[in-house]
Order: sequence, then structure tokens, then C-alpha cells
Amino acid sequence: MKTDICVIGGGAGGLAAALSSNDDGVSVLLVEREGHLGGILNQCIHNGFGLEVFKEELTGPEYAERFIKEFEAKKIPHLLNTTVIDIRKTKDFLIDVSNEANGLFTIEAKAVILATGCYERTRGGISIPGDRPRGVMPAGSAQRYLNIDGHLVGKNIFILGSGDIGLIMARRMTLEGAHVHGVAEIMPYSNGLTRNIVQCLHDFDIPLYLSHTVTDIKGKDILESVTIQEVDSEFHPIGGTEKTFEVDALLLSVGLLPDVHMFESIPFEKSQETKSAVVNQFCETSIEGLFVCGNALHVHDLVDWVTKESQKAGHFAKQFVKNPVRGKSNLKPVETGGFVRVVVPQKIDFGQMENPFELSFRVSKKMEEGILRIEQNGKTVREKRYKHLAPAEMESIRIDPSFLSGDHPIRLIVEEVVK
Repeated sequence: MKTDICVIGGGAGGLAAALSSNDDGVSVLLVEREGHLGGILNQCIHNGFGLEVFKEELTGPEYAERFIKEFEAKKIPHLLNTTVIDIRKTKDFLIDVSNEANGLFTIEAKAVILATGCYERTRGGISIPGDRPRGVMPAGSAQRYLNIDGHLVGKNIFILGSGDIGLIMARRMTLEGAHVHGVAEIMPYSNGLTRNIVQCLHDFDIPLYLSHTVTDIKGKDILESVTIQEVDSEFHPIGGTEKTFEVDALLLSVGLLPDVHMFESIPFEKSQETKSAVVNQFCETSIEGLFVCGNALHVHDLVDWVTKESQKAGHFAKQFVKNPVRGKSNLKPVETGGFVRVVVPQKIDFGQMENPFELSFRVSKKMEEGILRIEQNGKTVREKRYKHLAPAEMESIRIDPSFLSGDHPIRLIVEEVVK
């Protein structure tokens, strides 16, 4: 089977990338391992989606439906219940896939867009001490059990981690009649959006224990209790601060990771910060023709931002297929300083610098006000003030090439404004 562009993943990112890359002169094939399109949005029945893309508030399924209808109306070829086994790169990409109808077969494509989303860290990834009873699970799994399958995983709940999924599930479980005893967060600040802290915890009087973590789990077969403790600046538990809660479910909201592990056979350059690919301003990896977008590239705060980034990736993949002869590449790293923790893209191709581009970044500490400086060759070329910066919230800045001088690397610096 041959196609110009193969999009892997049928969630918000994959749908947006496929629609953007679809063109009369370019063939597109989307591959999705589930039996339906829409991805994780199908289980996100709360509202808050679409404010930027559609200028109205939608639930997750409503947001997905908008794109699925457009996707189906354009009759873009797609394979459901199809799992990617391996990807190889010769002249083109060879994608080995498998499904029940056709068994194992290979798709040949000129370009590939990875839009595989992200997955949750589990108990094994954070090493919580104690017994190993039933009732300890990722918050997203509990969300699927409740919103898709109609099963309430417990009546007395505690949540470890203040990621957005955990905060949303604190509210959701409360609305279903469960008692959520609290949310513990090991950091001294929340890792969720401010609006979710207010709407999901404050509005329901659910306690948030900052600088706390779970230090013990009790239960022979079924979870019986969890113990939390305050931690010091080195994240060591402080004696005498123990609090024990009798619960039958512990939901983990301790971080999301881009789901790119199945593509490790392709030796693209990786980022230690994002745990995904290093990309240029076109969402292109170090492997020419391999693009990554959405939560597979870095975990986004809003699905609207996933959509916008994936639309760009689809556009650039289409341009790659239609114009295979490119100018000479001149990649330079985006350097960071001050309180910048992560930046995407990590490299800029000065050899293809015709249009403005965006840099997305996260800071390493919470601050009421900060100044972002863009430096090049020791000189400030752009400066911007930000209010209420937080590690949990991604920020972005648009860079116009006319501000830049030559091909010296760009340096991104955030400094706190102390009043």
C-alpha cells in the first residue's frame, strides 16, 4: 500500500494533521489503533474545549465530532483497529502495520506524521512504597471506566498529583457521589491549570496538599488506606507530618509522557526535557520527512493548541511532498537561560527562514511577573512581559525573521520581576 503522507494517530492531532495535509495532489492515509476516531477526547465529557479554535465551549466528544465530520466528508482514507509495529526509512518510509482484516502488511510513504498522543505515568514509574492492592490506577483509566464503561472505581478517593486529569477527576468523582478526601502534590505548586484548581477543587471544597506525597499504601487485596506526608525541599518525607485516609481508590495524576516509544527503531534525535523528538520550526525531526505534533511532541495544556500545531505539521508535510528539492539546511539550536525549563522547537533552520514562527516554553518556577528576552549574538532582539508565569502552563512567543540578524543561535531567557 502506497501513500504520500501517512498520519499515525486518529485523535485531535492526527485528524487536524490529516485535514491540513489533504490536497488534490497529495494522498493521505491515517492509521488509528482504536476502533473509532477522536482519541482521548471521547472520554473527556467535561467542557472547556474549543474556545480558541471554534470560539465556543464544547465537550471533548463535541470537539472531536467537528473534525470527524469534516474528515469523513473529505473521504480521507483511514485504517481503524490497525496497530503500527515498526517504521523503517530507506528512500521512503516503510511502516509495518497489523490488523485483523489484513494481517501484517506494509505502508510505503514519502512523509510520516506522528500524532500518537501521550500516556500517563503509572505507579511503577514513581515507586510508591506499600502494599499492591487493587484500586491504585492512573486517573485517565478511572476516567475511561466511568465515562465510557459506566463503572465507578471507588466511593472514597484520594488523588496523588495535581495534573489536569486528576483535578478533573476529583470533580467528576464528587459529582458521581464519591468522597474525594484530597489531592497531594509533591511540588510546592500545582501542576494543573489555574482554572482547574478553582473549578475542580476550590468550588467543591476538596483539599490540596502541596509539598506532600503518598508514603504508604495499605490493603491485602483491595485498597484500604493511604498515608501522605509533607516533604522538604529535597522531597524527603518529614517525620511527624503523616496523615492517613481510609480509601478504596487512589488515582494517579503524576505526569504525561509523549507516546513515541514504538518508534525508537528510527534514530531521530531525542530531547531529555520533552522525552520526544527534537524538531525544527516545521515540526520536522532530524529524519527528513518525519514530523511530530500534538502531545506526541510535547504535552499541551489545551487541545486547541494541539490542533493548531498539528495543522502546521500537516501543512509542512504537504509542502515537503510537493517540493522535495529544498534549500541547504542550516540548523542552529535554541539556547535557554534564566528560568526557562523547556522550549519547542529546539532547533531553527536558518536555511528555510522565510516566515514567522512560534517558540513555546515553560518556566521552572512560579512567578507573578517575568520578562522574556530573545537574544541573538549577545543582543536583545525581542522582549515581552508576562503575568502569572507557572511551570504547569505553556507560554509562547512569535518570532519574525526580520528581527533576527544572520544565523547566530537564538537564546531564550526568562527573568523574574521582583517588586
